[in-house]
Amino acid sequence: MGSVKKTYREINEKIAKGRAVVVTADEMIGIVKKKGPAAAAKEVDVVTTGTFAPMCSSGAFINFGHTNPPIKASKVWLNDVPSYGGLAAVDTYIGATEPVEDDPLNKIHPGTFEYGGGHVIHDLVSGKKVRLRAEAYGTDCYPNRYVEMDLTLDDLPYAVLCNPRNAYQNYNCAVNLSKKTIYTYMGTLKPEMGNANYSTAGQLSPLLNDPYYRTLGLGTRIFLGGAQGYIVWHGSQHKPEAARTENGVPRSPAGTLMVVGDLKEMSPRWLIGTSLLGYGCSLAVGIGIPIPILDEEMALFTSVSNRDIVTQVKDYSFTRSSPIREVNYEELLSGSIKVDGVEVPTAPLSSYVRAKEIASLLKEWIEKGEFLIGEPQKLLPSAPRVSEASAGAKKA
Repeated sequence: MGSVKKTYREINEKIAKGRAVVVTADEMIGIVKKKGPAAAAKEVDVVTTGTFAPMCSSGAFINFGHTNPPIKASKVWLNDVPSYGGLAAVDTYIGATEPVEDDPLNKIHPGTFEYGGGHVIHDLVSGKKVRLRAEAYGTDCYPNRYVEMDLTLDDLPYAVLCNPRNAYQNYNCAVNLSKKTIYTYMGTLKPEMGNANYSTAGQLSPLLNDPYYRTLGLGTRIFLGGAQGYIVWHGSQHKPEAARTENGVPRSPAGTLMVVGDLKEMSPRWLIGTSLLGYGCSLAVGIGIPIPILDEEMALFTSVSNRDIVTQVKDYSFTRSSPIREVNYEELLSGSIKVDGVEVPTAPLSSYVRAKEIASLLKEWIEKGEFLIGEPQKLLPSAPRVSEASAGAKKA
């Protein structure tokens, strides 16, 4: 599409010289509308995106250092939150959704889930002391059977945030058709469609600005938790074959990312332990991705607006299995939607304000030459374009 062609190298050279034109995804909408995708592609080098929301499939790999005598930890706790010990010696993985050991869970419904793995990660990046306990069965080379100590993030030889599934490309809008309140990962849902909850940054959301993952894959450099991180693989539940609109936007949950970054460089502002009433604990994660404008098509993709992005309103009480209706994000962000003739108030689980802040921070880093665009070594698994899929269906 069009004659504008840029390479990662060319864009990075402009960044290094302080000549790159960088805009946020919000700003790109107006530029493309005013000048058209071809002129926008020629003018703009990078579009920055952002999202900040609970991302349950998150956690951190930690090495807590060898003890004297050494221990091969088989069971590990951090602030009494169980951390996986089935790794080597003093390695462990703390999952964001693991509740503290003595949590009553939902025995008294709805449970409050006040502390868990996500809160441990937040405490670590906040510089707080965390109590580590480890048990072992003992071996000749690792005779120690028990250790207990207070640690800070600075004390850890190794701490890496490694999130198997983040930055969902679109997500459902949740309602409750039953006659009782229900408690879900989409928040508390009032009976008989008393509210509608959604969770995405809409036109700022990273994967919605590159719907076919043309610039996303192994080695893509990103904003992660307030530091530089990387996409290392497609995330679990990656579903690029989801139905899409003509502009490539998935109509339901689709692509996901596996991401990694140095926890020691991250900020408590962008990694926050959260508690979802009646459901569990999680970690709110800040992610931003710079989209290089390689050509006219990428300019067009990054001009997607909330009006262009649709999702499905689904009943989370399972009273009704099929989607109730399709809605766009302009409607959701207005504060209410109409469902079966009923005006339903809407509320986000993701923060649009924080998403804008991430996109602006990333823009600032790039303009200062502190952040170069990472060229992916292997792109995320994608799906046929809508036009290609349609052509294939006609041939069949």
